[in-house]
Amino acid sequence: MSGGGSREERGWEEGNPVPLYIVTGGRTEAGDAQVLDLVTLIVARSEPKPGMRPEHVSILRMCANPLSVAELSAYLDLPFSAVHVLLADLLADSLVEARQTRAADTTAAKPDVEILKALIDGLQRL
Repeated sequence: MSGGGSREERGWEEGNPVPLYIVTGGRTEAGDAQVLDLVTLIVARSEPKPGMRPEHVSILRMCANPLSVAELSAYLDLPFSAVHVLLADLLADSLVEARQTRAADTTAAKPDVEILKALIDGLQRL
């Protein structure tokens, strides 16, 4: 089979998988870090420094241009929870910037009831 194959074909069969607890330093939560969701954009604020963990270096290099947390998760082949922990480290050191793409205020994010009613009426007419 050409290409990368599935995660099992690439990592586990090679006999050298890296457990997630090593990648995250044994942490499962980001602590008091900024709330991140899958569509939050991450932008690097500095270049990688010597001695940084490989995952942090990868994130900084990939985020020279804005990338969403979901894209980072996919490119790193890591679950969101692990990427969230790694990003919390970089955010704490001010090495990356997180840009929210959705309204932080939940009242601003609520849909307009009149627009929803008009949409339902239009769909029922079809």
